[in-house]
Amino acid sequence: MIRDAATVVLVRPADQGFEVFLLRRRRNASFMGGAFVFPGGARDEGEEDLRVTAARELFEEAGVLLATTPVEREQAVAMRTRTLEGEPLPALLAEAGLALDADALTYLAHWITPSIEPRRFSARFFLAVLPEGQAPSFDARETVDECWLTPAAALSRAGELSLPPPQVRTLWEIAGAASVDELVAMARMRASHPHPVLPRMAPMPALPGGFALLLPWDPEYTTAGTGDSAPMAADHPLAVGPSRFILEDRTWKNVAAPGSTTAG
Repeated sequence: MIRDAATVVLVRPADQGFEVFLLRRRRNASFMGGAFVFPGGARDEGEEDLRVTAARELFEEAGVLLATTPVEREQAVAMRTRTLEGEPLPALLAEAGLALDADALTYLAHWITPSIEPRRFSARFFLAVLPEGQAPSFDARETVDECWLTPAAALSRAGELSLPPPQVRTLWEIAGAASVDELVAMARMRASHPHPVLPRMAPMPALPGGFALLLPWDPEYTTAGTGDSAPMAADHPLAVGPSRFILEDRTWKNVAAPGSTTAG
C-alpha cells in the first residue's frame, strides 16, 4: 500500500540567499533512520488537504506553527508540548482561536517511493517560509538533531548528513534560486507543471552498489528500470539536470546518464 504523505521545505532568508531546515531522524526509525530530512509524515485520517498534513507535521516535528494570524513563540511551544503529549491539534487550535494557514505552503514536488521499498509513500513536498518570531527545534522523539544550511552547504555534506535521494535532488533544484522570493517564484512555476517523481531501480553491476535509481526522464527509465513507473517526457519543464542516483561511499549522488550532455 502507498500512503499519502506531505513534506515541508522550510526556508529562511540568509546572507547567502536563504537556508533550509533539516531534521535528523532517530537511527532506529523504520523509514530513513539516521538521515537528515525535511519535516514531514503521513496523512492522518480526516485530512482532505495535504497542506493540512504538511502544516501539522511541521508543527509536531519542528515546532513551527503556520497560522492565519501571528503566533507568539511561547504560545507555539506550549501548544506543541501538549500536541506531543497526545492532545489533538485541531482541538488546541480551536481553544486558542487559531487556524492553520494552508496558503502558506506552496507545492514544490511530488515523490513516490520506489517499488523496491517495503514502506511506500506518495509525498507532496511544499515550500514554506519561517514565520517571524518562531524558531524550529527537533522533537527528541522521532527527530534527534537539526541544522540550518544553504542548499550548497547541505549538498557538500550529503554523506555526513546521510541525505536520501529526494532531499539531494530537491536541494539541487532549489540551489538555483538566489533569494526566498526567487524560490517562491520557482515553486509556483513547478506547481503549474506537476508530475510525480517515481524512481525505478535498475541493476547495473559495474556501478558502486550494483544498481542505479533512475528518475522519470532518464533515457533508460522505461527499458532498464524495474517496478512501478511514471515516465516524464524529455521536454517536461521538470526534466532537467542529472537523471539518476548511485550510492557511492554510503553517499547518494545525483549523476547524469552515460553519454548525456546534461550538466550535473
